[in-house]
Amino acid sequence: MRHIALRSALLLGSALAASPAMAESADSAAADAQPERSYLPAEIVVSGEREGYGNEDGSSATKTPTPLIDVPQGVSFITEDQLEDQSIRQLNDALRYVPGVSMESGEGHRDEVFIRGQESTADFYIDGLRDDAQYYRSLYNIERVEVLKGANALIFGRGAGGGAVNRVSKTAMLGRSGIGGQASVDNFGAFALLADANQPLGDNVALRLNATYEEFDNDRDFYEGRFIGISPTLTAALGPQTRLYATYTYDDDARVTDRGAPSLGGRPLTGYDETFFGDRDFNRASAETHIGRVRLTHEFAPGLSANATVQYADYDKIYANIVPSSTNGTTVSFGGYEDATDRENLIGHANLVWETAGEGFASTLLLGVEAGSQDTINARRNVTFASGNTAPLADVIALPAFSLAPVSRSRDSKLETLSAYVQEQFEIGGVVELVAGLRYDRFDLDTRDLISGTPGSRVDEKVSPRAGLIVKPSDRVSVYASYGESFLPQAGDQFILLSPGDSRFEPEKFTNYELGVKVAPMNDLLVTAAIFRLDRTKTRAPDPSGSGLTVLAGESRVEGFELAAVGEIASFWQANIGYTYLDGELRSTSDFGTAGARLQQLPKHQIAAWNRFDLNERLGFGLGVIHQSEQFASFSNTVVLPSYWRVDAAAYLTLTDRIGVQLNIENLFDEDYYPSAHGNNNIQPGDPFTARIGVRFEM
Repeated sequence: MRHIALRSALLLGSALAASPAMAESADSAAADAQPERSYLPAEIVVSGEREGYGNEDGSSATKTPTPLIDVPQGVSFITEDQLEDQSIRQLNDALRYVPGVSMESGEGHRDEVFIRGQESTADFYIDGLRDDAQYYRSLYNIERVEVLKGANALIFGRGAGGGAVNRVSKTAMLGRSGIGGQASVDNFGAFALLADANQPLGDNVALRLNATYEEFDNDRDFYEGRFIGISPTLTAALGPQTRLYATYTYDDDARVTDRGAPSLGGRPLTGYDETFFGDRDFNRASAETHIGRVRLTHEFAPGLSANATVQYADYDKIYANIVPSSTNGTTVSFGGYEDATDRENLIGHANLVWETAGEGFASTLLLGVEAGSQDTINARRNVTFASGNTAPLADVIALPAFSLAPVSRSRDSKLETLSAYVQEQFEIGGVVELVAGLRYDRFDLDTRDLISGTPGSRVDEKVSPRAGLIVKPSDRVSVYASYGESFLPQAGDQFILLSPGDSRFEPEKFTNYELGVKVAPMNDLLVTAAIFRLDRTKTRAPDPSGSGLTVLAGESRVEGFELAAVGEIASFWQANIGYTYLDGELRSTSDFGTAGARLQQLPKHQIAAWNRFDLNERLGFGLGVIHQSEQFASFSNTVVLPSYWRVDAAAYLTLTDRIGVQLNIENLFDEDYYPSAHGNNNIQPGDPFTARIGVRFEM
């Protein structure tokens, strides 16, 4: 990996060295003129004061300082204030309030999502850099959660077929000191402690520390766990136009691996929502994560800037589970295994942003490069039952004796990537803007089955386009049309093993078409609507001619409509409200299923709405609603997760200027529901009525 780090440094040096020459060659009149765009500051300002639910920053979607209203794609977000108002600590809980996103149960040990019908365990990012290991992500050090929808390889590279989830991290603030904290506990005994301290170390340096300790519990039998997180960040002003940001995050997660309940008669098994279908001692998951990141930004002249980031991540993950595989209503069948993964990622990227303007036009040019390496070792041992793998169905399952067999699979993979991209945002007359770009990716994957010695390798070189047209009849209205592509190599999104057979095939392709409108009727409110079509092609499938061979003939399509309103609707009312309609099916038989099958875990209707109402400066209330219509648990379309409504509520009381208390209630009406699954027989029951009381303080 040493040569990758050197390559990243050289790319950064090239970008910074080339920038002054470009500035000197620019026409002086254009250099003096500034684009007529109300771009936002390059950094996010964090303060103890409430910022609300609104957000104008669309830079994650373009890698340039672009207002969200000028981004030609659907973007959903949840701010820190909303996360605190809902008392949300984990990413998967936050994403339940994002329309167009449905949650896979992640086998009880990882974040896993469907975005516009496309399943992923890897399309997760932090500050725009890939964070693709399989683990649960905490939000104690996060400023905002963003979901960027639609295939868009220009910004994120491979994957992200339905979209990507990006977390914007908290950073240290110069010239300000303060400390804050939160503590909460719920009726099951789960509790969380959080601390956030910012301290200047001089005029030009500041340090910020975020830390948390959390213990898990819920209504499920034998469920427990704990999370430890610590994240120091440093900000340094190296000069009037140069900033350095350094961040380190250590997360340690240990919990019971809860795979949920089986199905019976094409529906989730009912009457056993608290039953643990596993072994309380064996079903354990632990993940230890180290992520270090350094970012350097520099402004050479007004409108001409560069930034570069290097991130190293180490993930050590192991989980074990006994898992239900079926039930006849009298007995339950089980399987099981232990799985361990060790992964190291090293990623570096550099960007040059050049903003110019002249009479009647404005231009923002992005030039960027990215290089990375990923080393992964994965091993598995299966469970062997001493005398059959069935047990009587009961409130507490008495499992037959079992043991772990020798290692059944052991795999080593090495991935190297190199990317270069260019994007132009060209505005004409303040009314029309064209967005166009290309990204080149070289994807070099080598894998080896360590038991059989079988190697697998493939090099892919892909060019992914993006194009958008924006028409702005006023500063508060934009109408857009966009086209984007993305690709996913046939090794899957974790790239652990590429078989010799699969190495023959080029990557899957995702193509997104979208039409939308964004309106800002008030300063802190954005209303959006969009229709889209997402095609997935080149999926592995049996040869339609009956030759018995595998070919890339599989296709699927998702079409839909989204509507959202986010921000301050009135002086007393903050809201994040969204609705999504999704219709998707397999258009041909593939490895996923038969032609005509509806895509798995794709509810036709989704509603996600959270509101905060402040009666006065001291007292406020929150009200939230989540609805998903019925959905199939898998591509087989034989098991249905019933439709459901969930109502959440909250109350807020400010005791002093520095201390506040809040009460959060999840599932106010104690509805039975099943929000997610992993196949037909790992169905996760939703939590019942849950009350959490918390206190916040600031100094």
